[in-house]
Amino acid sequence: MEEYSQEDWGNHSQDLHGYPTDQELDEIPVTKRTLKIKQESSEEAQKRDIMQNIVQILESVQLKWELFQSWTDFSRLHLSNKLAIFGIGYNTRWKEDIRYHYAEISSQVPLGKRLREYFNSEKPEGRIIMTRVQKMNWKNVYYKFLEITISEARCLELHMEIDWIPIAHSKPTGGNVVQYLLPGGIPKSPGLYAIGYEECIERPSSPHMERRPLDPGKEGRVDLETLSAQASLQVEIEPTRIIYCYLGIAEVRTLQQCLFLHFQANTKTFSKDWVGINGFLSQNCIVDPGVSPKSIYIKFVEVERDFLSAGSLVECLEKAIGYPLKFNN
Repeated sequence: MEEYSQEDWGNHSQDLHGYPTDQELDEIPVTKRTLKIKQESSEEAQKRDIMQNIVQILESVQLKWELFQSWTDFSRLHLSNKLAIFGIGYNTRWKEDIRYHYAEISSQVPLGKRLREYFNSEKPEGRIIMTRVQKMNWKNVYYKFLEITISEARCLELHMEIDWIPIAHSKPTGGNVVQYLLPGGIPKSPGLYAIGYEECIERPSSPHMERRPLDPGKEGRVDLETLSAQASLQVEIEPTRIIYCYLGIAEVRTLQQCLFLHFQANTKTFSKDWVGINGFLSQNCIVDPGVSPKSIYIKFVEVERDFLSAGSLVECLEKAIGYPLKFNN
């Protein structure tokens, strides 16, 4: 890698981080500054979660690290036009174990081109890596990748980037039967869809989170943030967790048609012998008095029909979520 002066590195470092100056911070009102910090921390947390998920996938398929040696590594035919999940790793002179620096799903740009950006000192990504090697923070740089199909890339997008949509249901009719109310806007096109249900776990609050008395010196003044925090910590409820139970491929029918068939099955003809996702959804419509059915969710993504038959989509999603899909055989 080419030489890089200390002055150049300082300039590039400021460009990369983009931190505001003290003067700029003084000009931002405190409330706006707080909101901006919260927004940035939320976005960073989301990026970190996605990267952690990608690392999990790479680790689950037990790929070997390859040492970066030269540009010809990424000009090879098998890398030039492939889509893939890839990771960049490094070790140090003090610790040979390879650790992840970055992981990504290259679903729009061929893998070879994307990797070249990570080892090009003129690109922000490559500049970071090059500098850390030059400064002897790192000893060697490595990469690993798993080739994926377009449909698998869209499947991972469905999992990591598409939000769940709750399915409403009617009030009980005919005694103890409810009907699902599908939302509008479901595409009349091929694609992938997932069905899940809500699992909410309640756990007792931690001992160190017990309610504390207000500061005697602040009597007569209400600290709304303190009161709100104390109230919310009395019983901690885990964030809503939605369990995937089915991945559908709308290849012959459209997304709209497939979801309609799942959710509009006639509960009058329901039989306990029904199995699979339709049996689960229909049984969920039959409720005892005063009991609500399970909360059901869907998500979907459009995919061109020609790509849907390629890849191992169910296994791809199962690796990403870390557990088997209950109703996919």
